[in-house]
Amino acid sequence: MNKYHDIEVIINNKRYTLSGYESEEYLHKIASYINGKHTEFRNKDAYKFLDSDLKNVLMQINIADEYYKTMDRLHEFEKENEQKSNEIFDLKHELISAQEKLDSTQKDLEELKKELYESQKKIVRLETERSDNRSEHRSESRNENRSEHRSDYRGDNRR
Repeated sequence: MNKYHDIEVIINNKRYTLSGYESEEYLHKIASYINGKHTEFRNKDAYKFLDSDLKNVLMQINIADEYYKTMDRLHEFEKENEQKSNEIFDLKHELISAQEKLDSTQKDLEELKKELYESQKKIVRLETERSDNRSEHRSESRNENRSEHRSDYRGDNRR
C-alpha cells in the first residue's frame, strides 16, 4: 500500500497542505498546475477586475473544461486503440490463415515433387526396357537373317 503524504505547497501566493496517497512529486505537480492556471488568468486584463468568487468559478470552469476535453480525447484514443486492436486481431488471423495455406501448398508441392521423381524414374525404366527390347529384336532379326542365309548357303551345297 502507498504511504500517506502531507506536503506544504504554495498556490497563488498562499501556503497550503496537500495530503494523499499519491507521491510527493505528483502532489507538487498538481500545485504547479493550479499555479499555472492562476498565472494564465492573471495575465488577462478582464480577469483583474473580477471579484475573487467569480475568479475562482471561472478557473474551476476552465479546469473542468480541460478535464472534459481531455476525457473526450482519451475516449477517442481508446476507440482508436480498440479499432487498431481489432485490425491487428484480423491481420493476425489473416496471417495465420495465409501461413496455413502456405504450409498446405508446400506440402502439396513436396508431394508433386515426389510424384514427378517417381514418374521420371518410371520414364527412364520404360525407355531402358524399350531400348533393351529394340536391341533384342535387332539381335533376333540378325540371327534369323544369318540363319536363313546359312540355310540358303547349305541348301546350295546340297544341290
